Amino acid sequence: MEKKQNYTIPIIVMIFIFAMISFVTNMAAPFGNIWKNSYEWSGMLGNMMNFLAYLIMGIPAGKLLSKIGYKKTALIAMGVGFAGVLVQYLSSLFGADVDTFSVGGQAVKLNFIIYLLGAFVCGFCVCMLNTVVNPMLNLLGGGGNRGNQLIQTGGTLNSLTGTLTPLLVGALIGQVTDRTSMSDVAPLLFIAMGVFALAFIIIAFVAIPEPNLGKKVAQGKDKYSAWSFRHLVLGVVAIFFYVGIEVGIPGELNFYLTDDPLCGAAIGGAVAAVYWLLMMVGRAASTAISGKVSTRTQLIAVSALAIVLVVVAIAMPSTLRISMPGYSVADGFAMFQVPISALFLVLCGLCTSLMWGGIFNLSVEGLGKYTEQASGIFMMMVVGGGVMPLIQNAIGKNVGYIASYWLVVAMLVYILFYAIVGSKNVNKDIPVE
Repeated sequence: MEKKQNYTIPIIVMIFIFAMISFVTNMAAPFGNIWKNSYEWSGMLGNMMNFLAYLIMGIPAGKLLSKIGYKKTALIAMGVGFAGVLVQYLSSLFGADVDTFSVGGQAVKLNFIIYLLGAFVCGFCVCMLNTVVNPMLNLLGGGGNRGNQLIQTGGTLNSLTGTLTPLLVGALIGQVTDRTSMSDVAPLLFIAMGVFALAFIIIAFVAIPEPNLGKKVAQGKDKYSAWSFRHLVLGVVAIFFYVGIEVGIPGELNFYLTDDPLCGAAIGGAVAAVYWLLMMVGRAASTAISGKVSTRTQLIAVSALAIVLVVVAIAMPSTLRISMPGYSVADGFAMFQVPISALFLVLCGLCTSLMWGGIFNLSVEGLGKYTEQASGIFMMMVVGGGVMPLIQNAIGKNVGYIASYWLVVAMLVYILFYAIVGSKNVNKDIPVE
C-alpha cells in the first residue's frame, strides 16, 4: 500500500504566504504618509505602482505556473518579494540629496524613485503569490471541502495581517513631521524580508505535488474565449472597481485622520486597521452562511449596505466625533476621539469582505474550459486597486477627503447592478466542455 504524503508543512507555509500577500500589499498605502509630506501628489502613488504590476504580470504568472509548476513559481515569487522589500529599504539609505526630474516645479529625489521601484517589484511578487497560493492550498487539501477550508483559513489570516500592517506602520511613524522617512519603518521591512527568506528555504526543502506539470494542452483555434461571456466581461469591470473600493476606503481614511489635528498617523493607522479586522469577521461569517445563502444574494445585500454606510459617512458633519481604539507614543493603546464618519467607513469592511469571492464566483460560473483564462484576466484587473485609489486621492486633495467617497459610492452602485443584472449568464449556448 502506497504511503500517503504528509503535506502539513507546505500547508502551513502556504497559509503563512497567504497572510504575507496582505501584509506586503497593505504597506503601500500607509507608506504614503511618509512621502506625502515631501510630495503632496504622492499619497497613493506607491500603492499605484504595487497594483500596476498586476496588469503586467497577471497572465504571465498563470503561464509561468503551467510551465514550471507551483513550487518553482512560489520560489521565484519569494525571491522577487525579498528584492522588492530590500529596494524599499534602500530608499532610506540612498538618493535623498540627488535630484532626478521636476514635477510642477518641485524636484523629485532619487530616494523616492527607488521606493516606487521597490513597490513595483513587490507587486510582481504578490501577483505571482496570488496565482500560486489559492490553487496550491486547494491541491494540498485534496480539493473538495478540505481544500476549500484551507483557502478560507488562508483568507482569514490574510485579513488579520491586513489589519496589522497599517497599525504597525502608524505606530512606527507616530506623528508625521519633516523628518519622517522610510528609516522609521525599517523594522517592518526587515520582518518582511526575514519572512520571505524563511519561506524560500522551507519551500525549497518540502515536496509540493505537481499533477499538471508536463502535461500537453491541446492546441487549436477556438472562435470563443472567456471574453465571449457577457457576465465575465461585466464581472471584470466589477472586480476592477471592487479592489479600488477595498483599498480606497481605508487608504483615504488613513490620510484623512492623519491630517486631522486631533488624530495623526498612528491613530489613523489604528482606525484603518479596524476595517481590515472587520473584513476578517465578514469572511468568517460568509463561510458559515454560504451553504444556505446564495452568492448572488450575499453580494446584493453587502453592496446595498455598503452604499448606505458610505453615504451616511459623507453626510455626517466633521465636528461630530466618537471614541475609537487607537495608538499613540504618549498614551499607548487607548480610545481616541475621531470624526464619526470613520466609524461608518470602517464598518464597510464587513461588506467588502464578501465581494471578491462573490464577484469571482458569479463571473466564472458556467465558463467550463475558459475558467483558467478568466482567472488570468481577473488577476490583471487587480490593477484597479492602484488606479481607483489614486483617482480618489486626487479628488480628496482638490475637493476634500470625505467628498472623495462619492467615487466609492459610484463603484458600489455598479457592483450592485452587477449582482442584480450583470451576473446572469446569457451565453449558455457557447460550448464549454
